[in-house]
Amino acid sequence: MTDGWPRYDLYVITDATLIPGRTHPEIARAALEGGADAIQIRDKSSPAINLCRAVAEIQPQARKYGALLIVNDRVDVALVAGADGAHVGQQDLPAREARRRLPRPAILGVSAGSIEEAKKAARDGADYIGVGPVFSTGTKPDAGAPLGLETFSAIARAVGIPTVAIGGLNLDNVAAVIAAGAGGVAVVAAVVTADDMAAAARALKRRIVEARKSTHGT
Repeated sequence: MTDGWPRYDLYVITDATLIPGRTHPEIARAALEGGADAIQIRDKSSPAINLCRAVAEIQPQARKYGALLIVNDRVDVALVAGADGAHVGQQDLPAREARRRLPRPAILGVSAGSIEEAKKAARDGADYIGVGPVFSTGTKPDAGAPLGLETFSAIARAVGIPTVAIGGLNLDNVAAVIAAGAGGVAVVAAVVTADDMAAAARALKRRIVEARKSTHGT
């Protein structure tokens, strides 16, 4: 925890479609070994029962490492399987309704691509805002045009809760988003497609920690 908020420094989103054969638990385990502070299971096609099984397998490992386990979109799965929370997008269950179903201390993350969306998400009960895409990304074709660092920074300054940067983030640019005010860095391909996922996560976490010390002295 920092300043009363959970840590979102390295936030790894699992995607079981990028590298055939790599499962959500396998990706999560490697990311946790590499120092991930939060894991989000993102799978738009699997039935709820499969997602519940994945959560049940990953949650003990996440707790062992003191990390959060978040389920994308599926508030029902997060509740039934005992995840730490859920993340919803602008086209998913409305944030206010998600918050009603997920009373605190459950974590609610909400995606936003503008100051207006971010402020509304905060009013509706979000614990953090996922802001992006900051840079161009190939892992989410419908993500929209890149916001860039200036717009990201403006959104981060506009809300009083952590903003987690997402979209096209890798070892070369994570320091820049931390300097722009990010409360965390969400990655998909930078870890999931790496030959050694744990080593990739470890390198990212090291770079993020160094950037935070350099920028904020913490």
